[in-house]
Amino acid sequence: MKSYALPRFLVERDERRCIRCGACERQCAFQVHRWHDGGEWANTDDARCVGCLRCATLCPTHALVVRRNPTETAPNAHWTPEVLANIYRQAETGGVLLTGMGCDKNYPAYWDRMLLDASQVTNPSIDPLREPMELRTYLGAKPDSLKLAKRGNKTVLETRLSPQLKLETPIMFSAISYGAISYNACEALARAAAELGTFCNTGEGGLHRNLYRYGKNVICQVASGRFGVHADYLEVAAAVEIKIGQGAKPGIGGHLPGEKVTPEISRTRMIPVGSDAISPAPHHDIYSIEDLAQLIHALKEATGWEKPVSVKIAAVHNSAAIASGIVRAGADIVVLDGMRGGTGAAPLMIRDNVGIPIELALASVDERLRREDIRNRASLVVAGGIRSSADVVKAIALGADAVYIGTAALVALGCHVCQKCYTGKCNWGIATQDPYLTKRLNPDIGTERLVNLVRAWSHEIMEMLGGMGINAIESLRGNRMKLRGVGLNREELEILGIRHAGE
Repeated sequence: MKSYALPRFLVERDERRCIRCGACERQCAFQVHRWHDGGEWANTDDARCVGCLRCATLCPTHALVVRRNPTETAPNAHWTPEVLANIYRQAETGGVLLTGMGCDKNYPAYWDRMLLDASQVTNPSIDPLREPMELRTYLGAKPDSLKLAKRGNKTVLETRLSPQLKLETPIMFSAISYGAISYNACEALARAAAELGTFCNTGEGGLHRNLYRYGKNVICQVASGRFGVHADYLEVAAAVEIKIGQGAKPGIGGHLPGEKVTPEISRTRMIPVGSDAISPAPHHDIYSIEDLAQLIHALKEATGWEKPVSVKIAAVHNSAAIASGIVRAGADIVVLDGMRGGTGAAPLMIRDNVGIPIELALASVDERLRREDIRNRASLVVAGGIRSSADVVKAIALGADAVYIGTAALVALGCHVCQKCYTGKCNWGIATQDPYLTKRLNPDIGTERLVNLVRAWSHEIMEMLGGMGINAIESLRGNRMKLRGVGLNREELEILGIRHAGE
């Protein structure tokens, strides 16, 4: 059937620069480029191009340019070209539209509408190059008070503390499952977490046995499908996370297509080779906060009460009430995932129309837990569209203890956010299980790039803290006086709990 949807991208080849090496054809898993007659001439199928820029990036003579298709439909603010293309595709296939990564709609990014307050004369700034600056963060439940006792000449702590995760920087790598991404990508994330003194998250795909050596820097996830969950998996990790929901698709389950379930993924997930890994929308043993409390208790029992247990939910309108119940159920960490959170595969309409921005959910959750005097009983971690060190600082000032980064980490590995993760044809070797493609991602280079990214952000965080006259990340947490809004209405300012710039 001839598609009525126009190509999204046009690939232009400069014949004067092209040396007919065939690199473009070898690099494109979507078969955009086809050379004929022994490399004499090339056919370019624009309709197949997803805009990953692999061919243009690796062309040795820069002979290729990928542009957005300038062809326009009749102007119509309601029936936009994107809306028309979606209807054409569904009329041709009769299927649900799938996509990868996070929401790309032009909803407000509240991080960009908040500014940080700086110190001047009366509260001098701090130079992080010459004075101590503390980014170390501990995640886990904190006691209401500490009991100290004198033993001889020493003062000892008698209060028994809950297990904590020690982070050298308040940045972790978000839940991305083995299967959704390649083994090389998983290895790079685990190795980088170990080198940085932080944590990566397995997602709902289990942990490959070869990566158990990084277990001290791994958070293992228990999702509704229980893929890859067994005693060794729980034992080797530093913490356990119960996944209730995720920002890219609140209220629905996960799906790993059978073509991505290789023998290695089969062993790790404990499912048959080639079978679809479909996790249900709900946990069929959790239908109340009491049920959740039982699972939290069971996981703590299974790990000897030595590991913190977190619960991850999507940012929705009643996140604050849900988070309050999660804390009272015994969770040590609450994870909030906003509507811009990425994913390997999600229904397009769900990704773009369900959930709320992480900034508003974070502010409301932190405010409610403080109002109920239980904020110390759990740490708050946020995810979903964290793009820079400034976003991290603003999240902590709004009340987060730490952040997860997922899409930013994949971009550091080479991702160009073409949103075709679900096809398994990732030309950068990240969201694929094709052996020919996965070897394009060298885990040594990937580790180095991830470490460089987080270290760069950490240096910037210290600079921003110093500029605010703060020498420890603990002093910024929930300090909303350090934030000012720009272009926000009174209701938005009230929800965020900040003042407008100039006040």
